[in-house]
Amino acid sequence: MTDAKYKRILLKLSGEALMGDQTFGISPFMIQYVADEVCSIVGLGIQIAVVVGGGNIFRGIAASSYGMDRASADHMGMLATVINSLALQDALEKKGVQTRVQTAISMHEVAEPYILRRAVRHLEKGRVVIFAAGTGNPYFTTDTAAVLRAQEIHAEILLKATKVDGVYDSDPAKNKEAKFVRKITYMQALERQLRVMDMTAISLAMDNRLPLIIFNLNQKGNIRKVVCGEEVGSRINN
Repeated sequence: MTDAKYKRILLKLSGEALMGDQTFGISPFMIQYVADEVCSIVGLGIQIAVVVGGGNIFRGIAASSYGMDRASADHMGMLATVINSLALQDALEKKGVQTRVQTAISMHEVAEPYILRRAVRHLEKGRVVIFAAGTGNPYFTTDTAAVLRAQEIHAEILLKATKVDGVYDSDPAKNKEAKFVRKITYMQALERQLRVMDMTAISLAMDNRLPLIIFNLNQKGNIRKVVCGEEVGSRINN
């Protein structure tokens, strides 16, 4: 068995990652694929927490741009993350992985409320803990929620799974000449406004010296490679 480099990680998944080739919602293929990727590291004895976005269902900041109140729109986005979290929980548990969903907005019938000590206890017992509903506050993205939760549970690293190979010096979708960046500091990411994560999230990670790794979720086995210390994707730290 390959040895893991980390004991406790937080994995950030975008809602868009669950769409697959669809334009909306959850792709049955992708939710199974993501569950398989998470399962591949459960056996390494790593404590795993997950934060899932909601952009495949509803994005608050986009809705606010056409007139909806930002706070209301963001609360709808938080509920979208709960839908994704429950879908991921179901997919993981069908594969025999014990999972708990904790939400920042109380909804006792479907998930536990977010309680830090309980979350840590679940992790210590080998359960995958999925944090839903962001921070529970409008105006904060799920990227920021991921950094916040990673700090609270004392995760050693935050892994952000994306559709691209890592950090580029410009948007690779718009610029074919964009260059891949293997390592970069928090300040460089902020100064260049690279948008790999939102600025609040990167600033919070920088203040607490939480290393970030941005990598491509769509390459099978990448999550396992990252947690075993292989150079995959881009690393952001001091």
